[in-house]
Amino acid sequence: QVQLEESGGGTVQAGGSLRLSCTMSGRTLDDYTMGWFRQSPGKERDFVGDISWYRHSRPRYADSVRGRFFISRDNAKNTVVLQMNSLNAEDAGIYYCVASEVMEPESRSGYPYWGQGTQVTVSS
Repeated sequence: QVQLEESGGGTVQAGGSLRLSCTMSGRTLDDYTMGWFRQSPGKERDFVGDISWYRHSRPRYADSVRGRFFISRDNAKNTVVLQMNSLNAEDAGIYYCVASEVMEPESRSGYPYWGQGTQVTVSS
């Protein structure tokens, strides 16, 4: 079965960077669309970005993170990486790694596989 585990969360100064990783167990990560959601206290889980299993597709990003966050694969490690730059207070929250067999999922329900989440805190 598909299992996802996030790592790399922590505290970062506003304007700084963090690199989150998500490792898949049980399946080959390159066969799945991989993505990230995040959730702040009292708010809904929001889409951050994803990268399709279709190799000709470009990664997709929420408007709020486009140009600052970047998703990439490290298939040798069965891992997807979220590089986060120029972090601000609105970026804080729990980040969840997600996976899907759909080429370009249209909603949260399109990602059936979820990790436990990793906390990102932005200080000032």
